[in-house]
Order: sequence, then structure tokens, then C-alpha cells
Amino acid sequence: EYMELPAPQGEIILEQVVVVPPNAKEPSVRGVSMTINKGDVVGIVGPSAAGKSSLARIILGLWPLHNGKVRLDKADISQWEKTALGQYIGYLPQDIELFEGTISQNIARFGEVDATKVIEAAQNTGVHEMILRLPDGYDTKIGAGGATLSGGQRQRVGLARAVYNNPVLVVLDEPNSNLDELGERGLIQAVQTLKQRGTTVIIITHRPNILQVTNKLAMMKQGLLEIYGNTNEVLAKISAQAQQAKQQAQAKTQAKQPPRPAPAMPKISLSKPSS
Repeated sequence: EYMELPAPQGEIILEQVVVVPPNAKEPSVRGVSMTINKGDVVGIVGPSAAGKSSLARIILGLWPLHNGKVRLDKADISQWEKTALGQYIGYLPQDIELFEGTISQNIARFGEVDATKVIEAAQNTGVHEMILRLPDGYDTKIGAGGATLSGGQRQRVGLARAVYNNPVLVVLDEPNSNLDELGERGLIQAVQTLKQRGTTVIIITHRPNILQVTNKLAMMKQGLLEIYGNTNEVLAKISAQAQQAKQQAQAKTQAKQPPRPAPAMPKISLSKPSS
């Protein structure tokens, strides 16, 4: 049992992290090292099965590490008691799960409902007006026998839950997968508000719109961290790599094509000169 640590500021350090998901044999993250400073807004991109969500889960302390260290404010993440750590962290997973109860209880994470903090979280994520339009507003019951929310509505309520009580670290895994244009604007507004407060934010996404609010970007592929740095610089490198790959593919295609036969010479008939 560890001594209680002071409230964290939000610095994350990964040291040669290796992750083997539960019931898997092969690692999904292979020796990743990176530093995320307090207040950074980091985008994580890459193809499916690149290890992005696995990285999120070990940063949050949800999965055990196979090897390496995850540090929050220099302390090993395992030194934090999980209940104590939870109040400092916000998480929006890919598969949003809301629980049987009211909207306000879900946003407050089923702790004591502080109405001021619940409404602040909803306003900061652009979901306040949507909630007011529900049958009983914040007291609308969801789950068994309650209101049925659409995928986009669940995602927006889940986002409000993630930012409730001003956490120091917020991890958003595909936060815009079910959002319409209005929801996307609310998401960008929420991240900008977190950024202004100095909250550390990690955003895993396939959709490029949200990258406009990031200051750092990580590109993952096959469990490896391929590129990490300033967002604009990383995007330029990714674009250059894509262009180079396209040119190489075109060159290979041209090399495989059989040479074209030389054009046939036109037949010229010489007429006998007239005398």
C-alpha cells in the first residue's frame, strides 16, 4: 500500500512500454517511449490495430503493463490508488457505456451530484441545450425503463462526464465517431476550454478535423511510435511519406508494364518519275 500522493499536474511519461492485451499472446504496443507535458493536447493517429487504444488504457492504468513504466508526474501509475486517481482523470472510451439512472448522475459519475459542476461540464461540452430538450432535462432517466439516447447523444453525455470536476488528464478515444456537425463543434469547444485551463488532453482519432486543436501529434503503426512531435511538422512528414509511397507505387507499376512496340513505319510508294 502506497502513501497518498499530492494531486497530479498532468505530466505523462512512457518508458519503453510494452502492452499485451488480456487474452492475447502478441503485444499491441511495442517499446513505446514518449513524454506528454502538462497542458499538451496530443493527437494519436494511425491505422486500425496500431495500438492506439491499448496505449490509452495503460496511460489510464486500466490494463497492466507487460514491460516498461507509465509515470504520472514522475510517479509510477501503479502507486496511485485507483479511486483517488479516478477523480483526476476523464475518459471517453470508444464504446460509451451510460448506466441506469439520470443524466445528471451519469455526468457526475454516480458520485454526489454537484448541480453546478454538472451544468458546467455540460455547457463546456456544448450538450447543455440538448439535455434541456430531453423529457425531464437533467433528471431524465436512461437505461432500463428510461429514455433511449442515440449514439451521438450518448457520446456527448459521455464527453460531459469525462470533463466533470475539471480533471487534470482527459483521454478521448474516437470522440467524434458518432457526432454530427453540432456535436463536433461542441467537442472542439470542449477541448479548447480544457486547453485554456492547462488540462492535458490525449485524443485518439481517425477524423482529421479535431487535430486543429492539438499542439502535438503521434503517429502509430503496428504497435510502434513512428513519429511524434509538433502537429504541423508531423502532418508535413506524414504527407511527404504518403507522396513518396505514391511515387514509388507509380514507378513500380510503370516498370511492370511491357514496353510499347515501336510504331509501324508508314509504307511509302515511290512513283516512277515521268519523262
